[in-house]
Amino acid sequence: MASSASSLSKVPALTLAFWVIKICATTLGETAGDTVSMSWLGEATPDAGSAGLNGYLVGTVLFGATLAILVALQIRARRFHPALYWATILASTTAGTTLADFATRSVGLGYAGGSALLFGLVLASLGAWKAVEGRIATDHVSAPRTEAFYWLTITFSQTLGTALGDWAADDGGLGYLGGAALFGGLIALLAILTATTRINRAFLFWSAFILTRPLGATVGDFLDKPLAKGGLDLSRPLASLVLLAIMAVLVWTDSRRNPPRSASTG
Repeated sequence: MASSASSLSKVPALTLAFWVIKICATTLGETAGDTVSMSWLGEATPDAGSAGLNGYLVGTVLFGATLAILVALQIRARRFHPALYWATILASTTAGTTLADFATRSVGLGYAGGSALLFGLVLASLGAWKAVEGRIATDHVSAPRTEAFYWLTITFSQTLGTALGDWAADDGGLGYLGGAALFGGLIALLAILTATTRINRAFLFWSAFILTRPLGATVGDFLDKPLAKGGLDLSRPLASLVLLAIMAVLVWTDSRRNPPRSASTG
């Protein structure tokens, strides 16, 4: 391990624990985002008037500001802090929830239009990252510019994943459990490809990273949506607190098993 703190990677190792925590974070992002934008501020429905618009918009501003602060703290940090990293991931997924809902529902882009736009933004972010850095580092990140590209791409991918989940569950007619099965199956396929092929690892990482978001979104919707809409109608705040507790335990356990790693320089 390198002796300088600044040479340590500031992202966790891509272990099974990473992906389990990421799915928990995306599910929590859905329930927490819905708690603020729908339960507390008002859902955007055709007859909700400005209340719904304000719900998604205010939620986006609130979570977006939190995300900006956490990203700044993450970039300024000299080493990997598990709590800070996963708090930033959680902020990105809650911001992605409210931003995607604002774009697809309040602005009226629709799930297909919103997904297409966000997919283009993910590709643009990765393209700019590749052009500037010469490579797309997905597992070892320490330089401020690399971190900026990393978190920008994460934010776009989280927002895209939310729109994809809604598209599959609603427009695609799969429902919440059907959507979860679809995205879970695709993630399993990517895991097999990672273990058995030499397909570009950055491509596989970002594909899996994006797909964990709609998986979490559909599971979160299944937990808190009304029974009439195919959900369990659980309390959004309660579901969020339970998921937060589970995530905190997983992060603490993983941080004790996987110490910080040296950042690659290639």
